[in-house]
Amino acid sequence: MSTTQSERLRALLEPLVGSQGLDLEEIAVDSVGRKRVLRVVVDSDTGADLDRIADVSRALSAKLDETNAMGEGEYTLEVGTPGAERALTEHRHYVRATGRLVRFQTHEDGELVARVLAVDEEGLDLEVPGVKGRKATTRRLPFGDIAKARVQVEFNRKSTENDSAGDGDDMTEEEA
Repeated sequence: MSTTQSERLRALLEPLVGSQGLDLEEIAVDSVGRKRVLRVVVDSDTGADLDRIADVSRALSAKLDETNAMGEGEYTLEVGTPGAERALTEHRHYVRATGRLVRFQTHEDGELVARVLAVDEEGLDLEVPGVKGRKATTRRLPFGDIAKARVQVEFNRKSTENDSAGDGDDMTEEEA
């Protein structure tokens, strides 16, 4: 069984990213003209500020140069975080989204937008906003019912204790 370049890079870089207290979320190698771009996406439960991104970027660059994992040709290394409207694909992503508004595509019911209240091993407890003056309701959503999920950017989002990540996407409409 052959391994792809991305799989080899993940095996090489994931322990290094982990040693920096971050999770390796994604690796992509793209060609841009004659140059290649290695995009590495990292995150953690507490977020990743610019200093942490710079530290891990330097460590990854040194490791890539030392091992010649990208070969002889030129490449650009880009290290960043998943962004404000990140897709939720792993259990840890849902835990990190506690308190956030999420758009779900479900296998049965179609689309659902709700706030994540709690996460356990089987699924999510959600608060579904009320429509036309109705009160919000709670709902249980098992992981097996979720086809896709993506965090939604909110303006005027109410503060929660999970806002310590400082991802910068909770500005007011006046600040936008």
